[in-house]
Amino acid sequence: MSEPYLLNSGLESRSISFENPTGARGNGGKASSPLGAGRKGSPARLLAPGEEVQLANIKGTGTIRHMWATTFPVPEFLRGAVLRFYWDGQEHPSIEVPLGDFFGFANGKSNSFQSAVHSVAGKAGMNIWMPMPFTSQARVTIRNELTQPMPFFYQIDYTLGEKHTNDIGRLHVNFQRQNPTSIKKDFEILPKRTGKGRFMGTVIGVRPSDNNWWGEGEMKAFIDGDTSHPTINGSGAEDYVGLSWGLQADAFLYNGANYRENNDSGDTGIVSMYRWHLLDPIYWTKEARITIQQIGHNGDQPVTLDDYLADLYERKDDWSAASFWYEAVPSAPLPNLPDLKARIANLPKPTVVK
Repeated sequence: MSEPYLLNSGLESRSISFENPTGARGNGGKASSPLGAGRKGSPARLLAPGEEVQLANIKGTGTIRHMWATTFPVPEFLRGAVLRFYWDGQEHPSIEVPLGDFFGFANGKSNSFQSAVHSVAGKAGMNIWMPMPFTSQARVTIRNELTQPMPFFYQIDYTLGEKHTNDIGRLHVNFQRQNPTSIKKDFEILPKRTGKGRFMGTVIGVRPSDNNWWGEGEMKAFIDGDTSHPTINGSGAEDYVGLSWGLQADAFLYNGANYRENNDSGDTGIVSMYRWHLLDPIYWTKEARITIQQIGHNGDQPVTLDDYLADLYERKDDWSAASFWYEAVPSAPLPNLPDLKARIANLPKPTVVK
């Protein structure tokens, strides 16, 4: 991007979709439609209930540069379908995440927004721009875990020919949801990972359990031997995503909230917010774990700091997080993905799952 005029990169540009499922040269648009051969013959698939489809199986050394996808903008579709990415022959996935959360929004609901990582149109036109390098193979699948069929369109744009070394970081994404969280047991944004890594950021969803302000909990990054106390410590949930005095519906390049159910109040209704550590990296060399507390505030606007602290209280709410980081492979398996029932419980209407 910094030198777009250089033409001797040695890279090959490829793209995979249902119109060219192998990404091979000269192999796109072969399917026929009623309009004739090569006239929009295979733009999408209807994924049957329980069906898993391989979206890509790329061989060689390369980098996925961009992925676009869409389906009906129904919250259950966006939480019920699961993407899995397998890097360089590893049997377990390094990315295992619901469709919508992978594309930057929680709870299957988002306004149109753009960040440094994602761009999403209001009717579920979803893009991710984070580079995903591989050294020998990239395999991508989607599974419809719902009891209804769902339409799916996608395109994966990538290059081949990079000189990646085996110790480069591969993108990892993990999704967790606790509904509700436990009192005084901080929600885990990044599960414990060992070896070298870099935390890229997270997409967080919250469904508050009452009308009080829920976001006083601090983000904590435990790095390279931290035990009781972290190296990096924030001051509140809305502070962690770069906002203040409650949660505003503001989406910026590296931080913000891309959805707030009740625009007149940051205290009630579901929210989706994000924070990207592209310019302020969080590296580790031995191990890392990142958490966020669930602490509320039930008082009026405080006059003094003592007044403010006196009105804090421990609480439990519905929290989810899709977290993104790089580490080398082979890598340890991800924590278990919450099952379908746990993922889609209490999502916004409309609902299609019985």
